Amino acid sequence: MENNEEMYRLLGRNARIQARASGFLGKVLTFATGAVLLVVGLMFSLLVLAVAATAAMLVLGYLWWKTREARRQIREQPPAGRIIDGEVIRDSVKQESDRTRAAY
Repeated sequence: MENNEEMYRLLGRNARIQARASGFLGKVLTFATGAVLLVVGLMFSLLVLAVAATAAMLVLGYLWWKTREARRQIREQPPAGRIIDGEVIRDSVKQESDRTRAAY
């Protein structure tokens, strides 16, 4: 208990303990450890991206397979004169007066 209190007094409230690499060997080991951690992190990120890409391809392949019949029917039977395209201009005053007449 006393050691903890003494350390607390020596370091202060917000002090950080920093281990410094001593000598050439310590610096080389620190650099090597950082490089290994960086490579391992990149490997795991590539693994996650590969799994996500594979899952996306499987989902898209499933949807493509399930919709093949509908796509074939659309290609074989083009719409024959059933396309409705145009604009509607509505006179709201006239329609309201027609509605009031119909209500009486």
